[in-house]
Amino acid sequence: MQINHNIAALNTFNKLNSATNAQSKSMEKLSSGLRINRAGDDAAGLAISEKMRGQIRGLDQASRNAQDGISMIQTAEGALNETHDILQRMRELSVQASNDTNTLDDRQSIGDEIFELKKEIDRISETTKFNGKGLLNGDMSTSQDATSTAKLGVAIGAAVISKVDVSGAVAGTSYTFADGTAADGKLTMNATVNGKTVSETVNVGANSQTLNFSSLGISIELAGTETSTNIEANLSGKTIVTATGSGNATFLVGSNGEAAEKITVDFKKMDTTTLGSGGANNIADKVTDNTAVNTVGKADALTAVLDNAIKQVSQQRSNLGANQNRLEHTINNLSTSSENLTAAESRIRDVDYALAA
Repeated sequence: MQINHNIAALNTFNKLNSATNAQSKSMEKLSSGLRINRAGDDAAGLAISEKMRGQIRGLDQASRNAQDGISMIQTAEGALNETHDILQRMRELSVQASNDTNTLDDRQSIGDEIFELKKEIDRISETTKFNGKGLLNGDMSTSQDATSTAKLGVAIGAAVISKVDVSGAVAGTSYTFADGTAADGKLTMNATVNGKTVSETVNVGANSQTLNFSSLGISIELAGTETSTNIEANLSGKTIVTATGSGNATFLVGSNGEAAEKITVDFKKMDTTTLGSGGANNIADKVTDNTAVNTVGKADALTAVLDNAIKQVSQQRSNLGANQNRLEHTINNLSTSSENLTAAESRIRDVDYALAA
């Protein structure tokens, strides 16, 4: 008989420790509601559930992104609704002015209201904003970075201009620059725009310089220049293209940031310079003062322009409405995906109270 070790007591002690540890883990799971509280509980399950959690949070944020997109669209569409009403009133007035029962004074009185309504359309276009972003004034496309599709660079000594801002330019116009010449710290660039050749010389100094082709309404800012007497202009054959008076807003509606998870909405510029038949037949050109309907011919011409303007606004509102409906379906899909993933993650991570007890 050996008395140095009490095997029965040791066995009892080990069983008691095991029971205590198991009870402690069960209490931890029951109190936290989680089956996995640390990696040691289920290493593979923890890794899988963490990936699911990331996807769930991404889906929830994507849903909020889509909600913000709907709010932006509703802001623009609400403003266009008022623009529609104004255009309909302007058309009503131009049709009234086409009647020969009106005197010149009558037509000028009608023209007064038309002119004020024209200014209100421009005000709506300029002031309709969402989170500081202009929705109807083309603010979303006032600059073009030098990229692989719009290469424009000026090498000035060791410095290279990396950005070109184009503002006030005619919509949809391409500008192709020829070689520039450099002398005494000055840079001269030549450009042919719409068949016209223009040239501008600027002093090369710190910060930025601006090329103003005033006759064409074009302003080009060159950012990042440095003082140097050794200037080389690398502009031959390079073309930049301005936007067409519209700006795109892209909403990320997925959890991974992939291209297929992005929805782009086109917010067109909707002021009196873009509404109408195009070219010189826009509202701004037809309505310059209260004489826009002084004759039957001018009134009839304005009516035709307004018909096209109403059509343009209708098309834009239809586009915005279609995108709003798309985003609403996107939100429904995101909610369903998030719900299903949450249930799957719960089965992995959450505790089964009946089993844990």
